[in-house]
Amino acid sequence: RPEDFSVTEIPAYEASGDGEHSLCEIQKSGISTFDALDRIGRMLDINPREIGFAGMKDAHAVTRQWLTVPRVDESKLLAIQTPQLTVLSAAKHRNKLRLGHLKGNRFVIKIRDVHATDVATIKPALERLEREGMPNYFGEQRFGRRGDNDRLGAALLREDPAAVLRLLLGAPVKEVDPSGVFEARRFFENNDLEAAMKKWPRSSGMERRILARYINTKSAGKALSLLEPRLKRLWLSALQSRLFNDVVSERIKALGKLLPGDLAYLHDKGACFIVEDVAKEQPRADAFEISATGPMLGYRMSLPGGEALTLEQEIYDKFKLTREDFKRPNRDQAKGDRRPIRVKPLDVTIDGGVDGHGEHITVGFTLPAGSFATVLLREVMKSDHAEEADDSVIDPSDD
Repeated sequence: RPEDFSVTEIPAYEASGDGEHSLCEIQKSGISTFDALDRIGRMLDINPREIGFAGMKDAHAVTRQWLTVPRVDESKLLAIQTPQLTVLSAAKHRNKLRLGHLKGNRFVIKIRDVHATDVATIKPALERLEREGMPNYFGEQRFGRRGDNDRLGAALLREDPAAVLRLLLGAPVKEVDPSGVFEARRFFENNDLEAAMKKWPRSSGMERRILARYINTKSAGKALSLLEPRLKRLWLSALQSRLFNDVVSERIKALGKLLPGDLAYLHDKGACFIVEDVAKEQPRADAFEISATGPMLGYRMSLPGGEALTLEQEIYDKFKLTREDFKRPNRDQAKGDRRPIRVKPLDVTIDGGVDGHGEHITVGFTLPAGSFATVLLREVMKSDHAEEADDSVIDPSDD
Protein backbone atom coordinates (compact mmCIF):
# COMPACT_ATOMS: atom_id res chain seq x y z
CA ARG A 1 0.00 0.00 0.00
CA PRO A 2 1.37 3.45 -0.83
CA GLU A 3 0.75 4.61 2.75
CA ASP A 4 3.09 1.89 4.03
CA PHE A 5 6.05 3.58 2.33
CA SER A 6 6.63 7.22 3.26
CA VAL A 7 9.60 9.33 2.18
CA THR A 8 10.31 13.02 2.80
CA GLU A 9 13.10 14.95 1.13
CA ILE A 10 15.42 16.95 3.38
CA PRO A 11 16.25 20.08 1.34
CA ALA A 12 19.78 21.38 1.02
CA TYR A 13 18.62 24.99 1.48
CA GLU A 14 15.58 27.19 2.03
CA ALA A 15 13.88 29.41 -0.55
CA SER A 16 15.83 32.60 -1.24
CA GLY A 17 12.70 34.78 -1.15
CA ASP A 18 13.19 36.31 -4.60
CA GLY A 19 13.84 35.26 -8.18
CA GLU A 20 11.93 33.94 -11.19
CA HIS A 21 11.41 30.43 -9.77
CA SER A 22 9.07 29.18 -7.05
CA LEU A 23 10.47 26.56 -4.67
CA CYS A 24 7.56 24.35 -3.71
CA GLU A 25 7.04 21.19 -1.69
CA ILE A 26 4.62 18.66 -3.14
CA GLN A 27 3.05 15.50 -1.77
CA LYS A 28 2.20 12.76 -4.22
CA SER A 29 0.88 9.22 -4.01
CA GLY A 30 0.54 6.52 -6.64
CA ILE A 31 2.36 8.45 -9.40
CA SER A 32 6.02 8.79 -10.40
CA THR A 33 8.04 11.99 -10.25
CA PHE A 34 7.89 12.32 -14.04
CA ASP A 35 4.09 11.90 -13.92
CA ALA A 36 3.93 14.67 -11.30
CA LEU A 37 6.05 17.00 -13.46
CA ASP A 38 3.84 16.30 -16.49
CA ARG A 39 0.65 16.99 -14.54
CA ILE A 40 1.96 20.25 -13.09
CA GLY A 41 3.13 21.27 -16.55
CA ARG A 42 -0.32 20.67 -18.04
CA MET A 43 -2.10 22.47 -15.19
CA LEU A 44 0.13 25.54 -15.46
CA ASP A 45 0.72 25.42 -19.23
CA ILE A 46 4.51 25.18 -18.96
CA ASN A 47 7.04 22.69 -20.35
CA PRO A 48 7.70 19.97 -17.73
CA ARG A 49 11.40 20.14 -18.63
CA GLU A 50 11.52 23.62 -17.11
CA ILE A 51 10.52 22.22 -13.70
CA GLY A 52 13.51 21.47 -11.50
CA PHE A 53 13.64 18.53 -9.12
CA ALA A 54 16.29 17.19 -6.75
CA GLY A 55 15.42 13.48 -6.80
CA MET A 56 13.09 10.87 -8.24
CA LYS A 57 10.68 9.28 -5.80
CA ASP A 58 8.80 5.99 -5.86
CA ALA A 59 5.34 5.91 -7.42
CA HIS A 60 3.96 3.27 -5.03
CA ALA A 61 4.46 5.43 -1.94
CA VAL A 62 3.44 8.64 -0.21
CA THR A 63 6.29 11.02 -0.98
CA ARG A 64 7.08 14.64 -0.22
CA GLN A 65 9.63 16.33 -2.46
CA TRP A 66 10.82 19.74 -3.61
CA LEU A 67 10.45 21.30 -7.06
CA THR A 68 11.19 24.64 -8.68
CA VAL A 69 8.66 26.02 -11.15
CA PRO A 70 9.57 29.07 -13.26
CA ARG A 71 7.47 32.20 -13.85
CA VAL A 72 4.37 31.07 -11.97
CA ASP A 73 2.62 32.88 -9.14
CA GLU A 74 2.67 30.96 -5.85
CA SER A 75 -1.12 31.19 -5.57
CA LYS A 76 -1.51 29.10 -8.74
CA LEU A 77 0.84 26.48 -7.35
CA LEU A 78 -0.96 26.33 -4.01
CA ALA A 79 -4.26 25.84 -5.86
CA ILE A 80 -3.07 22.41 -7.05
CA GLN A 81 -4.93 20.07 -4.70
CA THR A 82 -5.79 16.67 -6.18
CA PRO A 83 -6.10 13.19 -4.63
CA GLN A 84 -2.71 12.12 -6.00
CA LEU A 85 -0.84 15.43 -6.09
CA THR A 86 -0.91 18.38 -3.69
CA VAL A 87 1.31 21.46 -3.42
CA LEU A 88 2.02 22.03 0.28
CA SER A 89 4.08 25.23 0.16
CA ALA A 90 5.61 27.66 -2.33
CA ALA A 91 8.02 30.61 -2.12
CA LYS A 92 10.18 32.63 -4.52
CA HIS A 93 13.61 31.23 -5.36
CA ARG A 94 16.50 32.28 -7.61
CA ASN A 95 17.75 29.01 -9.04
CA LYS A 96 16.37 25.90 -10.71
CA LEU A 97 16.69 22.77 -8.57
CA ARG A 98 19.12 20.20 -9.94
CA LEU A 99 19.33 16.46 -9.38
CA GLY A 100 21.13 15.74 -6.11
CA HIS A 101 20.49 19.12 -4.46
CA LEU A 102 19.38 17.41 -1.24
CA LYS A 103 20.73 16.71 2.21
CA GLY A 104 18.99 13.36 2.26
CA ASN A 105 15.69 11.57 2.65
CA ARG A 106 13.70 10.48 5.69
CA PHE A 107 11.90 7.14 5.34
CA VAL A 108 9.15 5.61 7.45
CA ILE A 109 8.25 2.14 6.19
CA LYS A 110 5.88 -0.56 7.41
CA ILE A 111 7.00 -4.18 6.94
CA ARG A 112 4.01 -6.55 6.60
CA ASP A 113 3.49 -10.31 7.01
CA VAL A 114 5.46 -10.31 10.25
CA HIS A 115 4.79 -10.58 13.96
CA ALA A 116 5.06 -7.30 15.83
CA THR A 117 7.30 -9.06 18.35
CA ASP A 118 9.88 -9.63 15.56
CA VAL A 119 11.18 -6.18 16.53
CA ALA A 120 13.52 -8.02 18.89
CA THR A 121 14.94 -9.98 15.94
CA ILE A 122 15.35 -7.02 13.59
CA LYS A 123 16.77 -4.52 16.07
CA PRO A 124 20.31 -6.03 16.30
CA ALA A 125 20.64 -6.05 12.50
CA LEU A 126 19.57 -2.40 12.31
CA GLU A 127 22.02 -1.50 15.06
CA ARG A 128 24.81 -3.16 13.09
CA LEU A 129 23.89 -1.27 9.93
CA GLU A 130 23.81 1.97 11.93
CA ARG A 131 27.25 1.17 13.34
CA GLU A 132 29.06 -0.30 10.32
CA GLY A 133 27.07 1.11 7.41
CA MET A 134 25.23 -0.59 4.57
CA PRO A 135 26.22 -1.24 0.95
CA ASN A 136 25.39 1.81 -1.14
CA TYR A 137 23.90 -0.27 -3.96
CA PHE A 138 21.50 1.26 -6.45
CA GLY A 139 18.13 -0.40 -5.86
CA GLU A 140 16.49 -2.60 -8.47
CA GLN A 141 14.06 0.21 -9.36
CA ARG A 142 16.97 2.06 -11.01
CA PHE A 143 16.97 -0.65 -13.69
CA GLY A 144 13.26 -0.49 -14.51
CA ARG A 145 10.41 -2.97 -14.25
CA ARG A 146 12.07 -5.24 -16.83
CA GLY A 147 15.51 -4.79 -15.28
CA ASP A 148 17.06 -3.74 -18.61
CA ASN A 149 17.51 0.05 -18.37
CA ASP A 150 21.27 -0.51 -18.21
CA ARG A 151 21.18 -2.61 -21.40
CA LEU A 152 19.25 0.19 -23.12
CA GLY A 153 21.93 2.61 -21.94
CA ALA A 154 24.68 0.36 -23.29
CA ALA A 155 22.95 0.13 -26.69
CA LEU A 156 22.64 3.92 -26.79
CA LEU A 157 26.32 4.26 -25.96
CA ARG A 158 27.25 1.81 -28.74
CA GLU A 159 25.11 3.84 -31.18
CA ASP A 160 23.07 0.72 -32.00
CA PRO A 161 19.50 1.95 -32.66
CA ALA A 162 18.34 -1.51 -33.77
CA ALA A 163 19.34 -2.94 -30.36
CA VAL A 164 17.62 -0.07 -28.54
CA LEU A 165 14.45 -0.60 -30.57
CA ARG A 166 14.45 -4.34 -29.91
CA LEU A 167 14.83 -3.86 -26.14
CA LEU A 168 12.18 -1.16 -26.14
CA LEU A 169 9.56 -2.92 -28.30
CA GLY A 170 10.61 -6.58 -28.44
CA ALA A 171 12.51 -9.03 -26.22
CA PRO A 172 9.35 -10.39 -24.51
CA VAL A 173 9.69 -11.82 -21.01
CA LYS A 174 6.57 -13.68 -19.89
CA GLU A 175 7.44 -13.43 -16.19
CA VAL A 176 7.42 -9.60 -16.14
CA ASP A 177 5.38 -8.41 -19.15
CA PRO A 178 1.59 -8.05 -18.83
CA SER A 179 -0.18 -10.34 -21.26
CA GLY A 180 -1.02 -7.65 -23.84
CA VAL A 181 2.48 -6.20 -23.74
CA PHE A 182 4.01 -9.66 -24.00
CA GLU A 183 2.01 -10.34 -27.16
CA ALA A 184 2.96 -6.95 -28.62
CA ARG A 185 6.63 -7.64 -28.00
CA ARG A 186 6.32 -11.14 -29.43
CA PHE A 187 4.78 -9.81 -32.65
CA PHE A 188 7.57 -7.21 -32.92
CA GLU A 189 10.16 -9.97 -32.55
CA ASN A 190 8.48 -11.78 -35.45
CA ASN A 191 8.49 -8.54 -37.52
CA ASP A 192 4.68 -8.41 -37.58
CA LEU A 193 4.61 -4.69 -36.87
CA GLU A 194 0.92 -4.05 -37.58
CA ALA A 195 -0.11 -6.83 -35.19
CA ALA A 196 2.29 -5.45 -32.58
CA MET A 197 0.68 -1.99 -32.89
CA LYS A 198 -2.76 -3.49 -32.30
CA LYS A 199 -1.55 -5.25 -29.14
CA TRP A 200 0.28 -2.35 -27.51
CA PRO A 201 -2.08 -0.88 -24.86
CA ARG A 202 -3.22 2.73 -25.24
CA SER A 203 -1.42 3.48 -21.97
CA SER A 204 1.93 2.68 -23.62
CA GLY A 205 1.96 5.97 -25.51
CA MET A 206 5.71 6.24 -26.02
CA GLU A 207 6.05 2.71 -27.40
CA ARG A 208 3.10 3.23 -29.74
CA ARG A 209 4.48 6.52 -31.10
CA ILE A 210 7.92 5.05 -31.72
CA LEU A 211 6.48 1.94 -33.36
CA ALA A 212 4.26 4.07 -35.61
CA ARG A 213 7.27 6.11 -36.71
CA TYR A 214 9.22 2.89 -37.36
CA ILE A 215 6.38 1.46 -39.46
CA ASN A 216 6.29 4.64 -41.55
CA THR A 217 10.03 5.18 -41.96
CA LYS A 218 11.54 1.68 -41.60
CA SER A 219 14.38 3.49 -39.77
CA ALA A 220 15.21 2.66 -36.14
CA GLY A 221 17.19 5.88 -35.84
CA LYS A 222 14.31 8.07 -37.03
CA ALA A 223 11.87 6.23 -34.77
CA LEU A 224 14.10 6.71 -31.72
CA SER A 225 14.36 10.45 -32.39
CA LEU A 226 11.03 10.62 -30.53
CA LEU A 227 12.70 9.52 -27.27
CA GLU A 228 12.74 12.19 -24.59
CA PRO A 229 16.23 13.29 -23.51
CA ARG A 230 15.44 12.62 -19.86
CA LEU A 231 14.65 8.98 -20.68
CA LYS A 232 17.97 8.54 -22.48
CA ARG A 233 19.76 10.11 -19.52
CA LEU A 234 17.95 7.68 -17.23
CA TRP A 235 19.19 4.71 -19.28
CA LEU A 236 22.78 5.96 -19.29
CA SER A 237 22.55 6.50 -15.55
CA ALA A 238 21.32 2.91 -15.16
CA LEU A 239 24.38 1.68 -17.05
CA GLN A 240 26.63 3.67 -14.71
CA SER A 241 24.69 2.25 -11.77
CA ARG A 242 25.19 -1.35 -12.94
CA LEU A 243 28.95 -0.83 -13.11
CA PHE A 244 28.95 0.71 -9.64
CA ASN A 245 26.90 -2.17 -8.20
CA ASP A 246 29.35 -4.67 -9.66
CA VAL A 247 32.24 -2.90 -7.94
CA VAL A 248 30.36 -2.92 -4.62
CA SER A 249 29.65 -6.65 -5.04
CA GLU A 250 33.37 -7.28 -5.50
CA ARG A 251 34.06 -5.52 -2.18
CA ILE A 252 30.98 -6.60 -0.23
CA LYS A 253 32.82 -8.75 2.31
CA ALA A 254 35.03 -5.84 3.41
CA LEU A 255 33.09 -2.63 2.73
CA GLY A 256 34.93 -0.72 5.43
CA LYS A 257 38.43 -1.72 4.30
CA LEU A 258 40.55 0.57 2.13
CA LEU A 259 42.68 -0.61 -0.77
CA PRO A 260 45.93 0.95 -2.00
CA GLY A 261 45.05 3.66 -4.52
CA ASP A 262 41.46 4.06 -3.34
CA LEU A 263 39.75 7.37 -3.89
CA ALA A 264 38.31 7.86 -0.40
CA TYR A 265 35.17 9.90 0.30
CA LEU A 266 35.07 12.38 3.19
CA HIS A 267 31.55 11.96 4.56
CA ASP A 268 31.41 15.38 6.21
CA LYS A 269 32.69 17.35 3.20
CA GLY A 270 31.72 15.30 0.17
CA ALA A 271 35.25 15.49 -1.28
CA CYS A 272 37.60 12.68 -2.36
CA PHE A 273 41.33 12.08 -1.94
CA ILE A 274 43.75 9.36 -3.01
CA VAL A 275 44.74 6.79 -0.38
CA GLU A 276 48.53 6.52 -0.48
CA ASP A 277 49.03 4.98 2.96
CA VAL A 278 46.33 2.43 3.89
CA ALA A 279 47.70 1.89 7.43
CA LYS A 280 47.46 5.62 8.11
CA GLU A 281 43.95 6.11 6.71
CA GLN A 282 42.26 2.87 7.82
CA PRO A 283 41.50 4.17 11.38
CA ARG A 284 39.53 7.01 9.80
CA ALA A 285 37.55 4.47 7.78
CA ASP A 286 36.96 2.43 10.94
CA ALA A 287 35.53 5.60 12.54
CA PHE A 288 33.32 6.11 9.44
CA GLU A 289 34.95 9.45 8.67
CA ILE A 290 35.88 8.17 5.21
CA SER A 291 34.88 5.35 2.86
CA ALA A 292 36.17 3.87 -0.36
CA THR A 293 34.38 5.00 -3.51
CA GLY A 294 33.17 3.26 -6.62
CA PRO A 295 32.73 4.60 -10.17
CA MET A 296 29.90 6.45 -11.79
CA LEU A 297 31.78 6.07 -15.04
CA GLY A 298 32.03 9.16 -17.25
CA TYR A 299 34.51 11.12 -19.29
CA ARG A 300 35.57 13.38 -16.39
CA MET A 301 35.49 10.78 -13.61
CA SER A 302 38.70 10.45 -11.58
CA LEU A 303 40.27 7.01 -11.64
CA PRO A 304 41.79 5.41 -8.53
CA GLY A 305 45.21 3.80 -8.58
CA GLY A 306 46.91 0.61 -7.52
CA GLU A 307 44.82 -2.34 -6.39
CA ALA A 308 41.59 -0.31 -6.47
CA LEU A 309 42.09 0.53 -10.15
CA THR A 310 42.89 -3.08 -11.00
CA LEU A 311 39.57 -4.19 -9.49
CA GLU A 312 37.59 -1.54 -11.35
CA GLN A 313 39.40 -2.10 -14.65
CA GLU A 314 38.35 -5.75 -14.70
CA ILE A 315 34.72 -4.64 -14.59
CA TYR A 316 35.20 -1.98 -17.29
CA ASP A 317 36.81 -4.63 -19.48
CA LYS A 318 33.89 -7.00 -18.88
CA PHE A 319 31.47 -4.35 -20.14
CA LYS A 320 33.94 -3.20 -22.86
CA LEU A 321 33.64 0.41 -21.65
CA THR A 322 36.02 3.29 -21.08
CA ARG A 323 35.57 6.81 -19.77
CA GLU A 324 35.87 8.16 -23.31
CA ASP A 325 32.81 6.17 -24.42
CA PHE A 326 30.68 8.65 -22.48
CA LYS A 327 31.91 11.62 -24.54
CA ARG A 328 31.40 11.40 -28.26
CA PRO A 329 30.20 14.12 -30.68
CA ASN A 330 26.45 14.69 -31.07
CA ARG A 331 25.58 12.24 -28.31
CA ASP A 332 24.18 12.23 -24.82
CA GLN A 333 27.18 12.58 -22.55
CA ALA A 334 27.95 11.77 -18.93
CA LYS A 335 30.70 13.47 -16.94
CA GLY A 336 30.78 10.79 -14.26
CA ASP A 337 31.49 10.96 -10.54
CA ARG A 338 32.66 8.93 -7.54
CA ARG A 339 30.18 7.46 -5.05
CA PRO A 340 30.91 5.96 -1.60
CA ILE A 341 30.48 2.19 -1.55
CA ARG A 342 28.84 2.32 1.89
CA VAL A 343 26.63 4.78 3.79
CA LYS A 344 25.42 5.00 7.36
CA PRO A 345 21.69 5.20 8.12
CA LEU A 346 20.93 7.84 10.76
CA ASP A 347 18.18 8.38 13.33
CA VAL A 348 17.05 4.77 13.09
CA THR A 349 13.81 3.87 14.84
CA ILE A 350 11.84 0.63 15.04
CA ASP A 351 8.45 -0.20 16.47
CA GLY A 352 5.89 -2.99 16.25
CA GLY A 353 2.15 -2.55 15.99
CA VAL A 354 -1.22 -3.66 14.64
CA ASP A 355 -3.64 -1.81 12.38
CA GLY A 356 -6.62 -2.66 10.17
CA HIS A 357 -4.37 -4.62 7.81
CA GLY A 358 -2.71 -6.72 10.49
CA GLU A 359 0.57 -6.76 12.35
CA HIS A 360 3.51 -4.73 11.12
CA ILE A 361 6.93 -3.43 12.04
CA THR A 362 7.60 0.24 11.31
CA VAL A 363 11.19 1.20 10.54
CA GLY A 364 12.31 4.82 10.30
CA PHE A 365 15.71 6.04 9.08
CA THR A 366 17.47 8.84 7.22
CA LEU A 367 19.79 8.20 4.26
CA PRO A 368 22.00 10.52 2.21
CA ALA A 369 20.64 11.73 -1.11
CA GLY A 370 20.89 9.03 -3.76
CA SER A 371 20.88 6.05 -1.39
CA PHE A 372 18.06 3.50 -1.56
CA ALA A 373 15.74 2.51 1.28
CA THR A 374 15.04 -0.79 -0.46
CA VAL A 375 18.71 -1.73 -0.03
CA LEU A 376 18.47 -1.24 3.73
CA LEU A 377 15.23 -3.26 3.82
CA ARG A 378 16.93 -6.05 1.90
CA GLU A 379 19.61 -6.22 4.61
CA VAL A 380 16.93 -6.41 7.30
CA MET A 381 14.30 -8.70 5.75
CA LYS A 382 16.54 -11.26 4.02
CA SER A 383 13.93 -11.81 1.32
CA ASP A 384 16.36 -12.17 -1.60
CA HIS A 385 16.39 -15.19 -3.86
CA ALA A 386 19.00 -17.75 -2.85
CA GLU A 387 21.28 -16.96 -5.78
CA GLU A 388 21.55 -13.35 -4.59
CA ALA A 389 22.42 -14.16 -0.99
CA ASP A 390 26.18 -13.76 -1.44
CA ASP A 391 25.70 -10.04 -2.10
CA SER A 392 24.34 -9.41 1.39
CA VAL A 393 26.57 -7.70 3.91
CA ILE A 394 25.04 -9.39 6.96
CA ASP A 395 24.81 -13.16 7.18
CA PRO A 396 21.24 -14.28 8.05
CA SER A 397 22.62 -16.19 11.03
CA ASP A 398 24.36 -13.12 12.50
CA ASP A 399 22.98 -11.64 15.73
